[in-house]
Amino acid sequence: MSATDPQLSMVIPAFNEELRLPATLESIAAYIKSCGRTVEVLVVDDGSKDRTAAVAESFRGKIAALRVVHNGANRGKGYSVRHGVQEARGHIVLFTDADLSAPIEEAGKLIDALQHFDLAIGSRAVDRSLITVHESPFREFAGIIFNKIVRLILWLPFVDTQCGFKAFNRERCRIIFEQQTIERFGFDPELLYLARHHGLRAAEIPVRWGHSPATKVSMLRDSIQMFLDVFKIRWNSLLRRYPRQP
Repeated sequence: MSATDPQLSMVIPAFNEELRLPATLESIAAYIKSCGRTVEVLVVDDGSKDRTAAVAESFRGKIAALRVVHNGANRGKGYSVRHGVQEARGHIVLFTDADLSAPIEEAGKLIDALQHFDLAIGSRAVDRSLITVHESPFREFAGIIFNKIVRLILWLPFVDTQCGFKAFNRERCRIIFEQQTIERFGFDPELLYLARHHGLRAAEIPVRWGHSPATKVSMLRDSIQMFLDVFKIRWNSLLRRYPRQP
């Protein structure tokens, strides 16, 4: 990392987010002014059909180190996060959902944890009293079942793999993004499996979180695919598609 690289890169995967992005980028601009770190912001436009890219570009006056990264077509959240991380220059990379379900002020909890860990994941399940707006009972139940399957099939210790608020030591975690294969919503367990596979240290940190009713996750289509992705990760591992570092 050179002396001119930012301390923190924020990656925001965005698909048709022209309505939610302004409030998000306003909050991030205010956070950057107060956080005491040099920060770059990468909005990854995932083939949006609306003005997502133009809205992001309009914030260059408020966020000096803002870049819009284009996927060219709709590839999925996992692809967008990987693309953004690979474009990032910061020592620490944090990705957050475009709706800021976890307020950006919670970023300090994850960043502080990276003094002792290689990655830190925001969690809704460690302390549910921090949830300000709950999902529907059905969504919450489905999330609990999904995490039980993840723990059983992938032997991961986390109680919430899906919270869209995670931070990484970029250099230490480079390999997990290089080996990531899942491009849509099932990518989180793969990243966490790869981190464990490569001996990286991960911390699960309780964060404030509020459900957004405009979520892009389909309970039918995406949930089925996410369940299949868990088994794909185990299959990839059995076929040794995640080679360890020499």
